[in-house]
Amino acid sequence: MESLYPTTKTFSLKHYGIEDATMRYQLSSDELQEETLKKEQGKLTASGVLAVNTGEFTGRSPMDRFIVKDKITEDKIWWGDINIPFEADAFDALYDKVTSYLSGKEIFVRDSYACADEEYRLNLRVINEYPWSNMFAYNMFLRPTQEELKDFEPEWTVINAPGFKAEAEVDGTRQHNFAILNFTRKIALIGGTGYTGEIKKGIFSALNFILPVERNCLPMHCSANVGKDGDTAIFFGLSGTGKTTLSTDPNRKLIGDDEHGWTKEDTIFNFEGGCYAKVIDLSKEKEPEIYGAIKKGAILENVILSNDGTVDFADTSITQNTRVSYPIDFIENIQRPSIGTNPKNIFFLTADAFGVIPPISKLTPSQAAYHFISGYTAKVAGTEAGVVEPQPSFSACFGAPFMPLHPAKYAEMLIKKMNDANVNVWLVNTGWTGGAYGVGTRMKLEYTRAMIQAVLNGDLGLYSYDKYHIHSVFGVAQPRECPGVPSSVLSPRTTWNDDEAYYKTAFKLTNAFRENFKKFESYANEEIRRGGPQRYSF
Repeated sequence: MESLYPTTKTFSLKHYGIEDATMRYQLSSDELQEETLKKEQGKLTASGVLAVNTGEFTGRSPMDRFIVKDKITEDKIWWGDINIPFEADAFDALYDKVTSYLSGKEIFVRDSYACADEEYRLNLRVINEYPWSNMFAYNMFLRPTQEELKDFEPEWTVINAPGFKAEAEVDGTRQHNFAILNFTRKIALIGGTGYTGEIKKGIFSALNFILPVERNCLPMHCSANVGKDGDTAIFFGLSGTGKTTLSTDPNRKLIGDDEHGWTKEDTIFNFEGGCYAKVIDLSKEKEPEIYGAIKKGAILENVILSNDGTVDFADTSITQNTRVSYPIDFIENIQRPSIGTNPKNIFFLTADAFGVIPPISKLTPSQAAYHFISGYTAKVAGTEAGVVEPQPSFSACFGAPFMPLHPAKYAEMLIKKMNDANVNVWLVNTGWTGGAYGVGTRMKLEYTRAMIQAVLNGDLGLYSYDKYHIHSVFGVAQPRECPGVPSSVLSPRTTWNDDEAYYKTAFKLTNAFRENFKKFESYANEEIRRGGPQRYSF
């Protein structure tokens, strides 16, 4: 396939401090795939899809994510273990080292943009050491037309050098890998890691500062889709809770699967031009849309191939975080452009490994605020070193690793928007039922889909005593009946067949909620504090 764009451009990489490099500009997906195979940095699956191994890092490294502390960020960033400060002088010195490392090499450069709403558009230039990293940028960011490229001026630059390793004691990093945001220089500097997710999450983190501070727009770690009548639904959730799976619905148009903005003009827009989905245990039967999107042009990461090139989606010998990236138009049923109106329903997804949270429940405004700030899910055995039993995991606003501001800022914006739009908010447990992890079973996807569909169809209706039950521990309203779901499944206590064990476990989880919320209490008003679970012990 011929390149859609010229492979040369008049600008020079010397402007970035990269000398004597061979610039490969705006190569097509096919060309980048061929370059990857030529350099023996990837393999083809039996169906012609590029498969790569990201090396030492198969996921993000949150303790190696930094933000330069300067006049722009000093008084605005929520500094701490999530947003770790980095000195401006140390950044400049490290930047010079990275660009010196890239000098003389073949470099892959791509102009693209983030934010489907033109009013909020952010022009990007991505400079990559590897062709498959540049192909990832092609898949994940929005692709300008040839006409738009003529006068393209980048506002932010991503410089990605997986082969460069920092010297921690000299460069000020924690170890040899790093991802650093500099809001003054408008640069995301990434080195020492081949994990492509650092590229997209770097820009997401930048937008999570730029949009609320400069544009009064709420950035959200969520997926979104829209129905035939124009009703928008939003799905918040951490990795592994079903955000991509549940928003990719053949009966609804996909707006996006991961990152969105909610504007002051009451629209929802996708930041990206692609999807980055987990493929662990993927099957055509359970997730046909995502399975069908894995075709030439997609990139599979860290999967295991058999001798004939067949992908074993169940094999986690490299990582449980196996992934695929693909342009959003690889999904047939998408919203064009990737913009919707105010949502009618918001779903908070949690994979509760304790098996005590109802599979679906309706939240009051105060409960919605509490659960948004908490951002609960759970880790199960095997997901991290040392995890041998279920552990509660909290990530404020369902995306704390990417949120430069204090979570209260995002929560305040969401609460106002939810109230103004009169949105219904639901808590959905895609985790365990009938007992905790190791005893119970994972909630059937068909049941979760049926519950989501019942909400969207209006089948669950308004709250009333005869249709809903108030959970005695979490205080949420759980429906007594739902089309397509056995009534016994709707009550987590009933699925346990052991009331004492159930309540002990439930109160164990509520204690974890309260302990986590302590760091937000000084920022939260009484209404939000009332949204938490009961304070009793069993």
